Amino acid sequence: MNLELLLPYLTLAVYLIFTLWVGLIGYKSQTNTAEDYFLANRSLGAIVLFFTLSATNFSAFFFLGFAGSGYRIGISYYPMMAWGTGFAALTFYFIGDRVWRLGKQFALITPAELIFNRFQHQPLKLIFLGVMVIFTLPYLTLQPIGAVYLLENLTGGQIPYFLGETFLTLAIVFYVCIGGMNRVALTDVFQGILMFVLMIVALLAIAHGLGGIGTANQAVYDLNPELFTRQGVDNFFTQKKWFSYMCLWTFTLPMLPQMFMRFYTPKTSASLKVATIFYPIITTILFICPVLIGMWGHLVFPDLIGKEADRIFPLMLNEYTSKWLTSLVMVGALSAFMSTLDSQLLALSSMITRDVYTTYFRPQASLSEQTLVGRLLIVVLAIIGLILAYQPPESILALATQAFTGLSVLFPTVIATLYGRNVSPLSCLLSILVGEGILVGFQTGVIPPSFTLGFLPVIPIVAISSLIIILGTLPMFQTSRPS
Repeated sequence: MNLELLLPYLTLAVYLIFTLWVGLIGYKSQTNTAEDYFLANRSLGAIVLFFTLSATNFSAFFFLGFAGSGYRIGISYYPMMAWGTGFAALTFYFIGDRVWRLGKQFALITPAELIFNRFQHQPLKLIFLGVMVIFTLPYLTLQPIGAVYLLENLTGGQIPYFLGETFLTLAIVFYVCIGGMNRVALTDVFQGILMFVLMIVALLAIAHGLGGIGTANQAVYDLNPELFTRQGVDNFFTQKKWFSYMCLWTFTLPMLPQMFMRFYTPKTSASLKVATIFYPIITTILFICPVLIGMWGHLVFPDLIGKEADRIFPLMLNEYTSKWLTSLVMVGALSAFMSTLDSQLLALSSMITRDVYTTYFRPQASLSEQTLVGRLLIVVLAIIGLILAYQPPESILALATQAFTGLSVLFPTVIATLYGRNVSPLSCLLSILVGEGILVGFQTGVIPPSFTLGFLPVIPIVAISSLIIILGTLPMFQTSRPS
C-alpha cells in the first residue's frame, strides 16, 4: 500500500500508543483509594493543574465548533470566546479556592457533596447532581461527534462514523479506568501541549498556502466584508447577545463537573492562582486560530450549510497542507476530544458513585469498591455517549449553548453555598427547579422568545434563579433556621 495512504493510520497509532503509555505510568504505585482515583490525592501542582484545566475545557468544540462558527459568523466570534472564557477564569480562584479549602477540610470529592455539606438537604443535593449529569451528557456527546468528523477526513472516509467513535472512546475508557485522575491529568499535560502547538502550526501552514495571513484576510474581506464586522454575519451578535454569551461562559465554566472537580485537586491554593493568570493568556493566543481558518474557508468552500460548516477545519487542512502535516494536526485535534471526554467520564462516574451508590445503596462500600463501581460507570457512560452521538446535531454551537444554559442555572446556588449567609436550602432548590423549568419553556415554545428582551435565555434564567435565592434570605421567607 502507498506510504501516503498509510500515514494517517501510522500517526494515529503512534499517538494512541503513546497516550496509553502515559496513562499507564505509575499505575502500580496507586493507593486504590477514592481520593487517589477520583482526585489524584489532592496533589496536583501548578503546571499540571493549568494543563489539565485547559486541556479539559479545550474540547473538540475548540477545533471544530470555533472554526465552524468563524465560517458562519466571522471574526467577532473570536473576542466573544476569548474574552468570555478568559474572564470566566476568574472563577477558578473566586470559586475554586473556596471549594479547595472546604474540600480539604471536610474530605469532599464531588460537587453535590459540597452542597450537602453546607445545607444538609438531600433533595437539594439530588437535584443539583441530576442537573449536572443531565446537561453534561449533551456536551459529552459532542466529543465523539467531533472526533469522528476529524477521523473521517483523516482517513478519507475509510473508517465508518460509528466504528470510529467507538474505537476512540474505548481507548479513552481503557486508560481512565486503569489510572483515574492521576493518569487523566498526566495525559492532559501531553495532550494540552500537543493541541496548543499543532493549532498554531495549522494556522501558519494554511496561511502560507493562501499567501500569508494578511493576504488571506484581505481576500476574505473582498469576498464578504460582513465577516469582519463586530456584529458578524446577519447581525448575529447584537450587543445584548454578545453580553449574554460573555455571561454564559462565566456562569457555566465552573459548573462543568469535570472543571468543578479539579478545584479539589491542587496541592496548594497557589496552583489555582497560576491557572487563573495563565488561562486567559492562552485563550487570547489560541482562540483566534480556528476562527481565522473557518473564515478563510469561504475562499475555497463558499456554500457549506448546517453541520457541514463544522467540518471546515479538516477540509482546509486537506486543501492547503501536506498529508503528513494534516495527519499530525488532526491528531492534535483528536487530543482535544480525548482530554475532555476522559475528564467528563471520570467526573460523572465519581459523582454517581459517591452521591448515589454509596449514599443510597452501599453506605458501607470500601474505598476499593467505590473505585470499582466508578470504573464500571465509566463504561456505561461511554456507551450512553456513543448512543447519543449516533445522530449528530445540525450545529455544534447550538448543542453546546443549550447544555451550558442548563448548567448555568446552578451558578447562583454555588455562589450562595460558598459566600451566602442565612441562605435557605429550599430557596436554592426552588431556584434550580424554576430555572430549569424556564429553560424547558423556551425549548418547547411555551415561553415566547420575546420574554428574553433580546438576550439569550441564560440572562433571565440566571437572574430569576438568583432573585429566588436572595428573597429566600429575607426573614419573612425563612421557614427554618438559617444554615
